[in-house]
Amino acid sequence: MTDISDQELAENGLDLSTAKGRILVLACGALAREILAIQKASNLNHMDLTCLPANYHLYPDKIPAAVEEAVVKHQTNYDVIFVAYADCGTGGLLQSKCDELGVKMIAGPHCYSFFEGNDVFAQKADDEFTCFYLTDFLVRQFDAFIWKPMGLDRHPDLRDMYFGNYTKLIYQAQTNDPALDAKAEDCAARLGLAYERRFTGYGDLETVLRAEA
Repeated sequence: MTDISDQELAENGLDLSTAKGRILVLACGALAREILAIQKASNLNHMDLTCLPANYHLYPDKIPAAVEEAVVKHQTNYDVIFVAYADCGTGGLLQSKCDELGVKMIAGPHCYSFFEGNDVFAQKADDEFTCFYLTDFLVRQFDAFIWKPMGLDRHPDLRDMYFGNYTKLIYQAQTNDPALDAKAEDCAARLGLAYERRFTGYGDLETVLRAEA
């Protein structure tokens, strides 16, 4: 499991030191590569990035407090802080915390929704409630975030308990990468699910970041 460090962000031209008059994107580590790509493609050189550990998605109760700590740490150096998280399993607590702190966040229940586009995802929700979603990040980190934490590497018989009610794995591809496509299809086979690849690009994440800029 690998998150992008502040040093790597700096090497990509994102300076986290003195940034008065700039925008800070406070993001989930699972979105770091995507945000860097958007920043580069859109020439958002006034926008800096810092990330919280991606594995907080396994412990969503940690997210609101960690976001608050990071906002307090950086708020004196930035005019705007934007939180690149959706609700992400916090049951509305993250939105309440962002409202309290006076910062904005991405709308939607989770990254699967905003990558698809929140409106489009909502329209499909009733027909896809038996679908399991992966993003580029989760395909790369399938073993670290899903296979091993769920104990499937040690107890493959748990597959039916966890995934018996699922019918399909949908890979929401942010990029066109044949190696990731092949790995995503293998993930579906390991889970015993039908496979669909759906290119979403960056969805609402790109739209929102450009709007904030």
